[in-house]
Amino acid sequence: MISKTTSLICTLGGQPQVVTFALDALLDQGTALSEVIVLHFSPPNERLRHSLQKLRAEFAAGRYEAKAVHLVLYPLRTEKRPIPDIHDEADANAAWEVINQLFIDLKNQHHTLHVCISGGRRILGLLTMSAAMLHFGHQDVLWHMYTPRDVRLAANEGAIMHLPPDVNFRLIRVPMMPWGSYFPALRQLARPFPDTTDVLAAPRQLLDEVDRQHCLAVIQRLTGRQQDVLRAFAAGLNPQEVADHLSISIKTVDSHKTVILSECRNAWNIPENGRLDYRFLVEKFSSFFQQQK
Repeated sequence: MISKTTSLICTLGGQPQVVTFALDALLDQGTALSEVIVLHFSPPNERLRHSLQKLRAEFAAGRYEAKAVHLVLYPLRTEKRPIPDIHDEADANAAWEVINQLFIDLKNQHHTLHVCISGGRRILGLLTMSAAMLHFGHQDVLWHMYTPRDVRLAANEGAIMHLPPDVNFRLIRVPMMPWGSYFPALRQLARPFPDTTDVLAAPRQLLDEVDRQHCLAVIQRLTGRQQDVLRAFAAGLNPQEVADHLSISIKTVDSHKTVILSECRNAWNIPENGRLDYRFLVEKFSSFFQQQK
């Protein structure tokens, strides 16, 4: 039987209370957490060192508020160098690779993940969310926290580490599609590659190829005139402009458009109640026809 662990991952800067606020809220909800993983830049500056010190004090002897919750500090560093901040795209790619590898390792160990991205630099939260989209399962949750302004000011830099129950603090669940669950190949393609300039190039190429195959399937089922209408829509024309461009009536354009969109709905497996109009044709076919030239 596979033993499952539930972990909270928090990004951290100079405000250590974001970790304990999130942790307290999840424990109050009945979430059975066994570890808290804190992502932070390395080496830490003075404010970050203060935050780490405050957090260590909260997890004495591997326990938190008498609960067996282990603290794991996770400094961002590659095999070659630490990452003290995000100064350019190379730093962003390096940090993403480290965070991505963390998610890979945790999911290989069957962890359920709660991720809070309210602490630290905004770019750190964005990189964490980007990696999470590839590796999340349906049971994993991304959280944002709402803290009233007066509470934020009073708690600044860890002056308050735990909130009283009457404070209007909330953890807000962020809607997010776990794309890796629907397209597992994306996870494999997102494995770390050294010295790459675009860490997500391979997953994008896979999705582009899937779209290309869908485009081909649609075109092969259209008549020559329907293909002309599709090309006109893909060029960015609206229905009246398509009619003028092809010297046909707007009624004929609408008739062809209905057939084209029906084929698209089948190719992309879009539900009948899913909204679909000619703008979809620009999005999906514009680059396809440009590549055919």
